[in-house]
Amino acid sequence: MKTRILLIDDDKTLLTLVGQYLRENGFAVIDAPDGHQGLRLAYNDHPDLVLLDVMLPGMDGWEVCARLRELSDMPIIMITAKTTEADKLRGFRLGVDDYVTKPFSFAELVARIQAVLGRLRTTLKDVGYVAHGEILLDLEKYQASVNGRRLDLTPTEFRLLAALVHRQGKVALEKDLVKEVWGDRADSALVRRYILLLRKKLEGDPSSPVLIRTVRGYGYRLGTGPLRNPEPEGGPDSK
Repeated sequence: MKTRILLIDDDKTLLTLVGQYLRENGFAVIDAPDGHQGLRLAYNDHPDLVLLDVMLPGMDGWEVCARLRELSDMPIIMITAKTTEADKLRGFRLGVDDYVTKPFSFAELVARIQAVLGRLRTTLKDVGYVAHGEILLDLEKYQASVNGRRLDLTPTEFRLLAALVHRQGKVALEKDLVKEVWGDRADSALVRRYILLLRKKLEGDPSSPVLIRTVRGYGYRLGTGPLRNPEPEGGPDSK
């Protein structure tokens, strides 16, 4: 069964050329010229991956992305002329899996699609549950909880937390987290940003983290609590 790609862009020429190239490379493609029609196709057809332009008439790509995330965890690659770090961070906070900056080559686009789908397939190989301390992950349903409390995580946050949980308290280097979660399409600044977002959702007091601890100069590791009323630790990984 062919991988289904939903392409949302108001550039008719791009829709035609990219759609044709993707079909020639074995993908099934559906397209939409605006966000409203794109959302309807996403609801009805459940594509395997969405290619989403930022600059759309009416409902822009940011809002479309947010609404898609309410629907499912389907991978999203943004197609954009915006290259600032703030724009990229905004997208990643919404759950974007990757960025393709205009102008781009069709070969690069296919490579990005295959990389995102490859990371998803790798994650889905693990079926069942994995736990560390008070953190429990359902790898089949992409659900996470801490101390019995359900967490509302974006797909990127879930992958980052899973990468930490799989290490069972061992240190995860920042460069390794970049590769596992973003596929070398990010840097350590983005890892730190997402660690902060995770702490806000997991920790009783994010300013004094006891679950996701920094090992200065290396990366991060998971502690086991206690979650409430944490006592500060000494040493290089006190936060």
